[in-house]
Amino acid sequence: MSGKYWLLKTEPNEFSIDALKAKGNQGEPWDGIRNYQARNFLREMTLDDTVLIYHSACATPAIVGEAKIIRTAYDDYNALDPNSKYFDAKSTPEKNRWSLVDVCFVEKWAKPLTLSQIKTIAELSAMKLVKQSRLSVSPVTAKEYDAIASLR
Repeated sequence: MSGKYWLLKTEPNEFSIDALKAKGNQGEPWDGIRNYQARNFLREMTLDDTVLIYHSACATPAIVGEAKIIRTAYDDYNALDPNSKYFDAKSTPEKNRWSLVDVCFVEKWAKPLTLSQIKTIAELSAMKLVKQSRLSVSPVTAKEYDAIASLR
């Protein structure tokens, strides 16, 4: 395991853990991040960092599996594409304000760890997922990761 852990949120009707699994070893760009704090976290990620995949905006929000970083932060090309829903008129090829990383599927958990469960675990009470719920990319401490991994 890497020394760094992250949580990435995705809406399963947009892109699910199963869709990531279907990509195989080629992985998938994690794009469309349009929050500066989340973008800055993307820029901190390093190769092979462990990523918890969290399904949000669904009936039962939960951590559903793991992925890993296979390409570190680079310019989010969608920001420059006027036909993309992630287009940013203030970004230019010389100064793209947004970044993305590539992630690769590692494992889908047999039993998701729901947000309701997470909120009952003392070791996870300070997680950004709990404290700053709208953040789509967030760091996870080693202690938090260990607590989560022990519940799988």
